[in-house]
Amino acid sequence: MEAQAVAALEDRVGDQFAGAVEAILAAPGRVIVAGIGKSGIIGRKIASTLTSTGTPASFLHPVEALHGDLGIVGGGDVAILLSKSGQSEELRGLMEYLGRMGVRTVAMTGRVDSALARHAEFVLDCSVAEEACPHDLAPTSSTTAALAMGDALAVALLLRRGFGRDDFARFHPGGALGRRLLLRVRDVMVAEDVPALPPHATMRQAVVLLAERRGTAAVVDDEGRLLGVLTSGDLTRLMEREEHFFTIAVSEVMTTTPRTAEPDQLAAAAVGVMERHGVMALPVVDGDGRLVGMVHLHDLMRAGAV
Repeated sequence: MEAQAVAALEDRVGDQFAGAVEAILAAPGRVIVAGIGKSGIIGRKIASTLTSTGTPASFLHPVEALHGDLGIVGGGDVAILLSKSGQSEELRGLMEYLGRMGVRTVAMTGRVDSALARHAEFVLDCSVAEEACPHDLAPTSSTTAALAMGDALAVALLLRRGFGRDDFARFHPGGALGRRLLLRVRDVMVAEDVPALPPHATMRQAVVLLAERRGTAAVVDDEGRLLGVLTSGDLTRLMEREEHFFTIAVSEVMTTTPRTAEPDQLAAAAVGVMERHGVMALPVVDGDGRLVGMVHLHDLMRAGAV
């Protein structure tokens, strides 16, 4: 029943929804979200989602509002008022005050003919056929529908603002999500004493370097530009087919079209490249193709890039 309630919202996202989006975008103030009971709980979540996606919002309890908390409301704000019935007495007093202040209002309600809907500038129809409760009493389908409509509003605003991954990362610096969005390859890569060989180096020299430096070495020209990559896997395959391999030049064994990373690339993106191509390390190159570091999968995992 809840799934059907959410699916039914799609046909109701029209001019009223678009008008609410534009009103919030144009508002010089913040979004004030208010509701009572279960609608209030959903309202708190909507306010939180709006704030975290670039639209400053605050939840205002309708009763507390009439006992001193109205001080947070400004004339340049937009109010979103949630009520299944649209007849809540607590919201009526708040609506009257908002009207006197000239605050633009958006009603999210299950009844488009309610008092709340009649007095609001924009009405988002969140009506449901019935609650998932067997007695059609406990707010279930109705709260799910209101939550989905609020999420749709937040995402529409996010898109209109051009709110991107970097913006999201700024607002979520803590925890695993923040690390994934903020962590760059340059933060994790080995930048000093990067394992590198000239193309004329022999496999004897490469064996020592691979053993000492985690099984991956870059091959570069005299100006430090990347020519290829040599791995322990390349060495193993060479040993299987060549008995006398020490004098072979690394240029004959290296991968000439290696996967690479860039310093400012998201660390999570580098992990994706490694997973898709089955490699444990990537040479890091600048815009001119010069080797500036080496990034290893284990270091990325340890840093929380995945």
